[in-house]
Amino acid sequence: MQPLIDHARLAPQRQAGHRTGGAPTPAPRAMFIACSDARLVPTELTGARPGELFELRTAGNVIPPHRIGRLTAEAATVEYAVNVLRITDMILCGHSQCGAVQARTRSQAPRTAPTMWLWLLQTHHWRRLNAPEANPGADPGHLHLLAQADKLRRYPAVTRSLRSGRLRMHLWYYDVSTATVSAYEESGVFAPL
Repeated sequence: MQPLIDHARLAPQRQAGHRTGGAPTPAPRAMFIACSDARLVPTELTGARPGELFELRTAGNVIPPHRIGRLTAEAATVEYAVNVLRITDMILCGHSQCGAVQARTRSQAPRTAPTMWLWLLQTHHWRRLNAPEANPGADPGHLHLLAQADKLRRYPAVTRSLRSGRLRMHLWYYDVSTATVSAYEESGVFAPL
């Protein structure tokens, strides 16, 4: 813990060049939605400076389905980013070696994390997406990412903004072992960024 404390103590000196003094902080133009996995660091991956990315991190990068009257932190965060901050780009980023995806594909609940298992069950269409006959040889991490994007597109604020062309959605996949990023293309494949 001490190295983290020491690093935090030096934050004012490291961030001195990024602060704007009395000037208003620019609103982020992009939202980055990713797994909570510590190996994926959005600002390091994108080179974004403080204030440039609005981040949402969830265990397993799970986006709960939108339901009227059901309050979730994810829905509130997405709505705020789209309607208040008026972001123009939304990056949904999955990653390799995701423990949540691995647990979900094996259908094994971690005994010490029953709440996590229930959270993972919110990954809809998993059986259809993970069926070998439907997607032979498909990467489970890619399929998981596509399922989350499908749910995200159903959030009213996202739906409206995508239709109007005010918002663009990008699906990225980070390979933990190589630090490379691929992006989902209209042709239905993930290609190097």
